[in-house]
Amino acid sequence: MSGASSTDRPAEDARRRRLMDAALTVFLRFGFRKASMDEIARAAGVSRQGLYLHFATKEELFRASVEHFLDGALAAVTAALGDAELSLERRLVGAFDAWVGRFVGALGPGAADLSAASDELVGPMIAQREGQFIEAVTRALRAAGLVAVYRPLGITGRQLAATLHASARGLKHSAGTREAFVEGMTIAVRVMCCSRSPGASARPGG
Repeated sequence: MSGASSTDRPAEDARRRRLMDAALTVFLRFGFRKASMDEIARAAGVSRQGLYLHFATKEELFRASVEHFLDGALAAVTAALGDAELSLERRLVGAFDAWVGRFVGALGPGAADLSAASDELVGPMIAQREGQFIEAVTRALRAAGLVAVYRPLGITGRQLAATLHASARGLKHSAGTREAFVEGMTIAVRVMCCSRSPGASARPGG
């Protein structure tokens, strides 16, 4: 029996991922309160009973969906920041697009309660993942030598990363499209990076 369970596990995991992807789409469209398990089941192409086999409550499904999204976003951030063939500017913009940009324009008119629901149900989880994201950006800034440029001004790498993160959160609400978000983040990143003169040697540190 244990062998059959092990064999079925990849398919079971894929099924759960499909359910969580569908749930996140519905939550973003309708918000937490108005999103129903029936609507999520329809979006996932399963029966209501099939959905409840995996998630006993809407709260449980919401927590799992947010965690699934955040972990996937962090993986995309790691891939973007680790692409050695791209410039620092493009790596940073790609990372912020993966972390924040995909939300731009995704919220439906009924999703006004999503922020409050997130704070209540998954607030600590989001805070933890955001800390991991900012630390990843900080490491990329250090590796590129940019932190060394700002050190004489008393500005740390984490402060640089947090400043970019604040810019991204502002653009998430003000940019009308994801393309506009990317354009705005490109400017923010370019302004920060331009303090390193073309002739300056980039030494890691910070």
